[in-house]
This record gives sequence, C-alpha cells and structure tokens, in this order.
Amino acid sequence: MTFLQLLIIAVVQGITEFLPISSSGHLILIPYLTDFPDQGPLIDVAVHVGSLLAIIVYFFKDVLVLARGGFASVGIGTSRAEAPAERRLFWWIVLGTIPAVAFGLAIKMGVFNSFAETMFGITVVHDDLMGSIRFTDLIAFNLIFYGILLGLADWVGKEVKQFEDMTWRDGLIVGIAQALAIIPGTSRSGVTMTAARFLGYKRVEAARFSFLLSIPAVAGAGVLIVPEIFEAGMTLAVDALIAGVLTFIAAFLTMAFLMNFLKRASMMVFVLYRIAMGAALLYFF
Repeated sequence: MTFLQLLIIAVVQGITEFLPISSSGHLILIPYLTDFPDQGPLIDVAVHVGSLLAIIVYFFKDVLVLARGGFASVGIGTSRAEAPAERRLFWWIVLGTIPAVAFGLAIKMGVFNSFAETMFGITVVHDDLMGSIRFTDLIAFNLIFYGILLGLADWVGKEVKQFEDMTWRDGLIVGIAQALAIIPGTSRSGVTMTAARFLGYKRVEAARFSFLLSIPAVAGAGVLIVPEIFEAGMTLAVDALIAGVLTFIAAFLTMAFLMNFLKRASMMVFVLYRIAMGAALLYFF
C-alpha cells in the first residue's frame, strides 16, 4: 500500500469516527473516488487500535476512574465499600455496551438477514440491499434522518447533566442508541450524542459520554477482525503500524477539536453537513 492510501484511510477513519458525521458514509467514497485496493483486515485492526489509543490518551483521567471502579467491583485495589461513584460509572458503561454487543452478535449470526428475507423478501449483502434499496442510498437516508434528529436533540435538549450524573437508565438508553450505529450512515458518535442531548447532557458532556462509551465498542470491533488475520496468516506489517499511528494522530486531534468546539457552538454545522452529504450521495451515486 502506498503512503497516500494509508494517509487517506487513517485520516478519514480518525476524523469521521469521532465527529457525528458517519465514518461509513465517508469510507464508502474512497473506492469510488480512487483506484485503491481493499486495505484488508490487518489495516482495519490497526486503525481501530489507533482510534482506541487516542480515546484512552485523551480521556486518560476518566479511563483511570472507570478502571478504578472496575477493579473496586471485584475487590482489587479498593474495597467494594469504597469508590461507589467510580464503581457505578463503570457498570453503567458496561450496561451501555450490552445492546451493541447483542445487536452485533445477532447480525453476525444472520438473525436480521433471515428476518428481512422472511418479512420483506430482501436479501442483505455487503454492497446492496437487493430488492429494496442500494447501499449508498441507505447511507444517504440515514445521514439525513439521523442528522435532523441530532439537530432536534441539540435544540430541545437541556444543558444540565454531566458524565458523573449518569444513571443506569441513561447508560442503557445511550447504549441502545449506540447499537443503531451498526446500520451504515447512522454514526456511532452522532447517535449517542443525540441520545445524550435528549437526556439533558451538556454538549461537551454528551461528547465525553459518547467517547467513553465507545471504548468497549471500538475495542470489540477491532477484536472481531482479528480472526480474519489469523485465517489469512498475516503478520504485523509496517503498513499497519503507519496506519495505526496516523489514525491515532487524526483521532486525537479530532477529539480535541470537537471538545473545544462544543464549548462555544451548537451541533448545527454537523447537521447541515450530514444533510448535504446525504443529498450528494443520493444525487451522484
């Protein structure tokens, strides 16, 4: 792979994974606009690792708090009677991860494929939804629909809650929203921020909530690809290292930008961008 291909994949992944604009909606454009070959599972794992490390480094203090809560829950380092807030936050993050795991396993087992074929006569494949809607159209519709929903949430949502105010109910609701991000064009960060804003979290706190909840999701997505690497007999390559480092830089800078941007601005710029992007996909593809 050329450095240019690695750079484009890493930058697109690092930026769109964390801005509420849908990584799938942008990644699908790469093969359309370039002659790049498929990057393969090794590069996919590398960009996920880069994204994960960026979250951990940027939110290092929060990650330590959650880690302390996890260890305290099993009596390591701190007794169960201590660090109640940390333990509570840790388990609410775990609870919020369950819907995405369940949804992902259901898709991997073909549950939704069978349902779609039985109820609607739709055969689900990677590039198309045969008999119903093209893959690019699905992404476009979701970009527009969830973009409008993000704008509505940001308009009506109160600015009263912080991450530390999370309850089991909030963790579960945002977790269910995160599960919807498996559908292309939805945007994991976008749909979780939407849910958090509807629940009354401040813009910056909604982003913080979204990023911390993404740690298990991003890690899990990377782990799911690992068996493909072993099946293909791949070993760590320089390309993967470069892709991971570039993704880390892009992701870290994106999070820093977004957290500062949301202190003084609304989500409207992302809403307008999503609508324009969806319209462009419908028109040109």
